[in-house]
Amino acid sequence: MLLRKRHLRLETERLTLRLPRHADFRSWAALRDGSRGFLTPWEPGWAADHLSRKSFTGRVYWAQRALGDGTAVPLFIVRRSDETLLGAITLDNIRRGPAQSATLGYWIGAPHARQGYMREAIEVMVHHAFRGLDLSRVEAACLPENIASRGVLEKTGFKYEGVAQSYLQIGGRWRNHVLYAHLRHDRRGRTDVA
Repeated sequence: MLLRKRHLRLETERLTLRLPRHADFRSWAALRDGSRGFLTPWEPGWAADHLSRKSFTGRVYWAQRALGDGTAVPLFIVRRSDETLLGAITLDNIRRGPAQSATLGYWIGAPHARQGYMREAIEVMVHHAFRGLDLSRVEAACLPENIASRGVLEKTGFKYEGVAQSYLQIGGRWRNHVLYAHLRHDRRGRTDVA
């Protein structure tokens, strides 16, 4: 792991997680557009200019500012062997003080799904949250019927915590989401009080 003031690079066996760059626009837009049918059932609605260069430029600047400010860690997931963009993962809404927590969000392009990439990305991001950022809790939410997302969260140590009513607008209507959390020092299920 390499960390500088406004740069972050996390490495796994097959992946590099790094900030988005302006040069990523074409591959990002092609991946998002080609995966539209795969992604839109699970995501908030896309703005009319979602795939525009201007919108992407705003994302790049936001990512740099958010990392520098310590409010989010928005990274692209890139396959190391050929530098192919696979998706993105973001640790957002970082809360300090007594909470020491954040929210995890992620997406992967349709051609790269179900190959273990997201599991790798989540594992390294959670490790960074606990060890690099000294957080205590990482939360995630997904639609109840999103079996793939629920599965990857459970395989990476997240535990089901409940349902958030009308959590996000998906497909133009407010949708309930199932909530998961991964704790740095997980005491759930223990009977000792110490």
